[in-house]
Amino acid sequence: MKLSFDTQLADNYTSQSQKIRILSEAWVDGAIFCPNCGHLDIDKYPNNQPVADFYCSNCKEEYELKSKQNSVGVKIVDGAYRTMIERLQSSNNPNFFLLNYDLKSFEVLNFLVIPKHFFVPEIIEKRKPLSPTARRAGWIGCNILLNHIPQTGKIFFVRDGQTEAKEKVLADWEKTLFLRDEKEISAKGWLLDTMLCVEKIGHKEFSLDEMYTFGNDLSKKHPDNRHIKDKIRQQLQVLRDKGYLEFTSRGNYRLK
Repeated sequence: MKLSFDTQLADNYTSQSQKIRILSEAWVDGAIFCPNCGHLDIDKYPNNQPVADFYCSNCKEEYELKSKQNSVGVKIVDGAYRTMIERLQSSNNPNFFLLNYDLKSFEVLNFLVIPKHFFVPEIIEKRKPLSPTARRAGWIGCNILLNHIPQTGKIFFVRDGQTEAKEKVLADWEKTLFLRDEKEISAKGWLLDTMLCVEKIGHKEFSLDEMYTFGNDLSKKHPDNRHIKDKIRQQLQVLRDKGYLEFTSRGNYRLK
C-alpha cells in the first residue's frame, strides 16, 4: 500500500484545507478496501453528500472520512451536535474513517476505521455555541471522543507508518459485528462500558473481582441501575456468548 499522497492532484488549489481534502479523498479512493467484505474498490460519493463520503459497491457499507494532522489524539472535531445525535438513532449512520497525516511529507501516518456500532451518545461531546458575533451565531458543534471508544473499535489499516495485513483488518472488523444486533442504545452502551473496563485491566486474563473494582465508575455512568455487580456478570455472559470473551474457570475470563 502506497502511503504518500499524489500532491499533483491539488496543484490547482490554494486553500490548505481544500488541498488536504482532495489529497486524502484520492488516497482513500485508491488505496483502501472495504473492511466489512474485503472488496478492493471503495467508491467516492459525489461532493456534498449529506451523510457519507465513501461507500462499498459490493456490501453497501458507508464511510465518513475525517483527516487530522500530526497525531490521532483523543478527540476529533465533527459537525453539528444535534445532527450527530440524530444520526446515532438512524439506520444510515456511516462508519468512520480517520486519516492522520504528516503535512511536511504528505504521507499517511495512521489510518483507521471505527465501525458505526461503536457510536453511542456517550462518545459525542457537545461544544459551546458559537458567539453572537459569529457568522453562524448560536450553532453548536460536537467532538468525537476517541478515548471513550474501546481499542477493539479502532481498526487500523496503517499504524505508525506500518501497513496491517488485510486478513487482520477483516478479522478485527468481524470480531465486534455482534454489537449491531443490539438495537437499544442504552444496552449497547453497557456492553461498550464493560469492554472498556476489560481493556483497562491491561491483560487478557482477568477475574470477576477485578471487574468489580469498576463498580463505582459504572454506577456514576448508569445511576438508575442499583445492581451493578449483577449487571457486570450479565454483560460478561453476553460477551462470552458472542465469542468476545471465554470463561477459563469459575470467576475467571480470557479476552479472545
